[in-house]
Amino acid sequence: MSSDILLFIVYCVAVTALAWPLGLFMARLFSGERTLLTPVLGPIERLFYRAGGIDPEAGQNWARYAAACLAFNAVGWLILYAILRLQGHLPLNPQGFGGLAPDLAFNTAVSFVTNTNWQAYGGETTLSYLSQMVGLTVQNFVSAATGIAVGAAVIRGFAGRASDGSDARNLGNFWVDLTRAVLYLLLPLSILLTLFLVWQGVPQNLSAYVDATTLEGARQTIAQGPAAAQIAIKQLGTNGGGFFNANSAVPYENPTPLSNFAEMAAILLIPAAFTFMFGRLVRDMRQGVAIFAAMGILFLGALALTYGAESEGNALFANLPVEQAAGNMEGKEVRFGVGESALWATATTAASNGSVNSMHDSFTPLGALAPMLLMQVGEVVFGGVGSGFYGMLAFVVLTVFLAGLMVGRTPEYLGRKIETKEVKLAVIAFLVMPLGVLVFGAAAATLPVALASLQDKGPHGLSEILYAYSSATGNNGSAFAGFGAATPFHDTLLGIAMLLGRYVFIVPMLAIAGSLAAKKKVAPSAGTFPTDGPLFVTLLVAVVLILGGLTFFPALALGPIAEHTAMLAGETF
Repeated sequence: MSSDILLFIVYCVAVTALAWPLGLFMARLFSGERTLLTPVLGPIERLFYRAGGIDPEAGQNWARYAAACLAFNAVGWLILYAILRLQGHLPLNPQGFGGLAPDLAFNTAVSFVTNTNWQAYGGETTLSYLSQMVGLTVQNFVSAATGIAVGAAVIRGFAGRASDGSDARNLGNFWVDLTRAVLYLLLPLSILLTLFLVWQGVPQNLSAYVDATTLEGARQTIAQGPAAAQIAIKQLGTNGGGFFNANSAVPYENPTPLSNFAEMAAILLIPAAFTFMFGRLVRDMRQGVAIFAAMGILFLGALALTYGAESEGNALFANLPVEQAAGNMEGKEVRFGVGESALWATATTAASNGSVNSMHDSFTPLGALAPMLLMQVGEVVFGGVGSGFYGMLAFVVLTVFLAGLMVGRTPEYLGRKIETKEVKLAVIAFLVMPLGVLVFGAAAATLPVALASLQDKGPHGLSEILYAYSSATGNNGSAFAGFGAATPFHDTLLGIAMLLGRYVFIVPMLAIAGSLAAKKKVAPSAGTFPTDGPLFVTLLVAVVLILGGLTFFPALALGPIAEHTAMLAGETF
């Protein structure tokens, strides 16, 4: 256990130490300032603008920014859907895979365009190299860049400094933000991580699959392919979709302790950096640190619950000759153990990543409860690249609104009044998760065509449904492995949930940013509630937990909590 605690400390220190300078770099990048990479990448950036007919100096208001974002993502979905449907007729398909069925192609295309990377298929048994590279890997970059771009635009709205409101028509330029996110941020980091993973033994080739004979004399097919590059961006872009079906539990994706640590650190690197980018852009680093602290407290609480539950083992094995000194090892790689598995599970669901190095379906009920709740609150505990931060800003709006009620004056944040319009838009964004999880989940829990996908009955069966629709709506992508999602019903409904979770969140947050940018900044007074201290951090954490608890506790009580109670009583279903 002491080694696990040391791992957690080293991990948190490493992520913080890397995220701080990266956040400062991102602040310069999205402010249009010169960076260390500008001499090399600046000419390439300008070439893209000329080729696309883009004026990098032309700003966009929130509506035009949102329209550009939605149009780009719609075209990306159409292209990816076509690739998946037609892959049997396209090159770089040495395995001879045919095209995906319409419902599975719809689900997969939506999944990767929305940065969810939900996988209702087996990567090495379903997709060609062309589909993996030109289809999925490209979307890994541009879907992550979309979240980063929107995050930068929302921050500009919150940070707008013009006293005359002239910033109202300039949240930035989506095409410029998208280009810079890919060219200066995601691509260089991915190249570095790819080279590191290749060094650690992850394959990066276009070779045909290899047939091998096992020690028992059986025949086994060993998959090959350009895995390292996709794994790098799947982690850095909080995408999560693995090259192989079992994701980072596969030695080919995650062969060594160093690769495991690097991949875990990459999950939270850019989301954590957003808090420091925010502090620099609003010219008050204490504001960014306060949000980082709130995220960190929630993260450590979830990690403590997951690790504690998994370390205790399974009470149903207490009277059996099963050694549980190492904790609940079902579904976990022996080389990682409980500590690294719990840390990865917490990080991947705190961020909208969804990659796994263990099977969450085999976690104890309370061990799976924390990852599930992290997704249900909107994955704002660091969250996806960009999306997690603007998701947390929705909670900030609600928090300062409640604080304003307590002090008896109009709430303010960063010198701008939070009024009815902003609160209503924040509530719309918040209601996306209950719609996708509870309403869609209720349909999946009652219709016979949906219930056929469950592996288990009773509370765990309900947990499978809750986890799936929390993951889809939260744009996470992880799943309980026993849930058979590859059916027309679930492919379609989960796809719709992903669209809601992505775009019905983006539009209200851009609208809030546009509204705040148009407002004049007011000077702080004796009645202004400070938003950079311990009291605000505590209140923000409480709002996230209370709103999440009030919304999802009844469903969780019937799922993982009921299952945990039954486990302690020695009952099975």
